[in-house]
Amino acid sequence: MAAFADQNLLARLARGHADGDDPFQALLASEPDHDEPIKAAAAAEPLDALLSQIGRLAGSAAGAESAETAEPADDFLPIEPRSFRHAQLTDSAVEALILKYLLARGDASGRDIAEQIRLPFVLVDELLRQLKIDQLVVHRGSAPMNDYQYQLSDLGRERARRYFEQCSYFGSAPVALSDYVAGVRAQSLAGQHPTAEALHAAFADLLLNKRMLDRLGPAVNSGRGLFLFGPPGNGKTSIAERVTAAFGQHIWIPRAIGIDGEIIRLYDPVNHEEAPVAENSGYLDHRKIDKRWVRIRRPTIIAGGELTMSALEVTINTSTGISEAPLQMKSNCGTLVIDDFGRQRMPVDELLNRWIVPLEKRFDFLSLPNGKKISVPFDQLIIFSTNLEPRDLVDEAFLRRIPYKIEAIDPSEDEFRQLFRILAPKMELEHSEAAVDYLIESHYRALDRPFRFCHPRDLLLQVYNYCTYQKTAMVVTPELFDLACENYFSVM
Repeated sequence: MAAFADQNLLARLARGHADGDDPFQALLASEPDHDEPIKAAAAAEPLDALLSQIGRLAGSAAGAESAETAEPADDFLPIEPRSFRHAQLTDSAVEALILKYLLARGDASGRDIAEQIRLPFVLVDELLRQLKIDQLVVHRGSAPMNDYQYQLSDLGRERARRYFEQCSYFGSAPVALSDYVAGVRAQSLAGQHPTAEALHAAFADLLLNKRMLDRLGPAVNSGRGLFLFGPPGNGKTSIAERVTAAFGQHIWIPRAIGIDGEIIRLYDPVNHEEAPVAENSGYLDHRKIDKRWVRIRRPTIIAGGELTMSALEVTINTSTGISEAPLQMKSNCGTLVIDDFGRQRMPVDELLNRWIVPLEKRFDFLSLPNGKKISVPFDQLIIFSTNLEPRDLVDEAFLRRIPYKIEAIDPSEDEFRQLFRILAPKMELEHSEAAVDYLIESHYRALDRPFRFCHPRDLLLQVYNYCTYQKTAMVVTPELFDLACENYFSVM
């Protein structure tokens, strides 16, 4: 409005000057037109409407926006920082990332640098201008959209080498520990209460009886620990892998966490599956998402007999100076499965003592390479899967901290038969009830062999492989079951 009033004032002064009169006297004698600013604003409205129409046309030309293109409907959404202070970053920390990146890359535009360290370009551009004033970088040329190609000066190259000697990391700018803790709290399993329908959907591809599901339901809802024990081959690992699907699909985690100059890498492509938000199809992206965070599927991390104590602590690569988060931290807001519990290379008592406090208090203490101790959330459903009897592995004090102990029992004969009916068509085999009758009588009842949930899949797979190799009809027969059992049970 003030701008329109100024234009109105100048226009009236110009009119008075053109008529040969004293413009200031004319202005004092005239009545102010209070409607002119409103008229001018109304005249500007078509421009806004035109820009809006251009945005809509651009969006429709690129195709209708999908559900993922719109702002994600997650319960927690990291918001883009307004300043380095808001991101809890110092200018020196961001400077180090920029200089190390240019040392490795050679030259890059300001927008490439901002994309590399995952910070808004408007903040990075201001710092790059200051770095040029300080003669740490120089302009190598111009770049589109009022940007420049930057490269290091001799002074900047020397400083970058010193930064590189301390730590070679030049990826995403780290997220503060307090912001990470707030993110875990907002996406905690404690706030998730899967229903019976969600649990049935998670185990839709497994044949589980109602009694098993009714026992798993409360254990999953608790968000705490549980023991899955029983004979091998009854789907303990398969059950553990699918539990996470009963909770919400996606969470946000930082790519890296910064604590007093130490950088801990949290996002792990080996254990985390990224679920990116689709790019906006219009010219303007109004979503203000903090790109230092990455959207992933709620994690399920499985550690078997290879688990060692070092995997449960912050580890540092001494050659790069980059620290790696422990497994329990990477599995926060998801599921951590200790498979083949009792068969790890470390003593069971040592592993149990490491878990006692986190299971009780729901937070964990970690030691950083610089000697500092930090407290981080311990927010996951931890599943101990074992073929051994839990009473033979752990004492009563630890069992008390694992509220649910669920046995994966052998299937009944009806369930065993049903598995053959389900799996044979999936393997492109013609099912035969007579062949299954023969299998049960000759290779199970006659030998007092127990049923296992894995047997139908494994035996049918041997039949499939034989038929494929011999190029015979894909039909299940007693003779093929004899051959499959000879191979499969030869030393069992």
